[in-house]
Amino acid sequence: MIHSQACFRAAMSKMKTDLGSANRENHEMREIEVKLDFTPNALSSLLYCQGKTQVLVCVTKAPSLPRWFPRDAERGWIHAEYSLLPGSTDTRFRRERNGAKGRTMEIERLVARSLRGAIDLEQLGPLALTVDCDILNADGGTRCASITAANIALRLAIRRLISSGDCTPKENRPTKEEIRKGAKIEPLTPDEAASHERSVMPHDVAALSVGMVDGQVWTDLDYVLDSNADVDMNVVMTSSGDFVEVQGTGEEATFSRSELESLIDAAETGISKLHRLQQETLSDAR
Repeated sequence: MIHSQACFRAAMSKMKTDLGSANRENHEMREIEVKLDFTPNALSSLLYCQGKTQVLVCVTKAPSLPRWFPRDAERGWIHAEYSLLPGSTDTRFRRERNGAKGRTMEIERLVARSLRGAIDLEQLGPLALTVDCDILNADGGTRCASITAANIALRLAIRRLISSGDCTPKENRPTKEEIRKGAKIEPLTPDEAASHERSVMPHDVAALSVGMVDGQVWTDLDYVLDSNADVDMNVVMTSSGDFVEVQGTGEEATFSRSELESLIDAAETGISKLHRLQQETLSDAR
């Protein structure tokens, strides 16, 4: 899905700040740190830090599929929730006790849609997984960081569901009658498990913010860069090179076709680095 909004909004201009804190080159990304199994109760969890932006991601398995699924459904579902915690911003962010507001709902849908772009729900089988993304500290790019982090946590959760026998190839799944008779699922060999993981989640998905700041293309916008950007853009891509979303906005000026292509090129380069990071993070994880 592509949203390209080029608009000049003099009456709603950003509050620009000093760029002195941008102590990196415009093509460099912020430092990233990932801590797996950050909390003990979730199926998988991690703390993802991209610069000063910190995201806690937890994946849990629901007891059943959503009510609107057919009773005999053989495909699964991925649901995502997103929240800015009260202390995540410089002034307290009020909890959304009466349900998610517009921006939050938009981000939740984007995270879920992005993850479903990387997964084969038929191969997942009749499982419902919830991915919670809680922002502990917001310093720009929270939705993009949530998507990149959620992908890591989701793949680890699927790996564990395969290991436990909860996620099996379609041809190995017992029928309800067989389950009633006490049928047991044969464990997969390591090679079979790895093959099934690739079938369930054939791609990774990651996201990155880019922007035009003082005529230069910047990669991975933090709050200071974002507040100074004349144009900003969020790009979501799979590891196969396909786009899930490109959302670009001319905050202070219009932008040209060549600038648009430069922004997408910068995002693509950065996202390829994120895909490598995702793979390396889970190389030995079980």
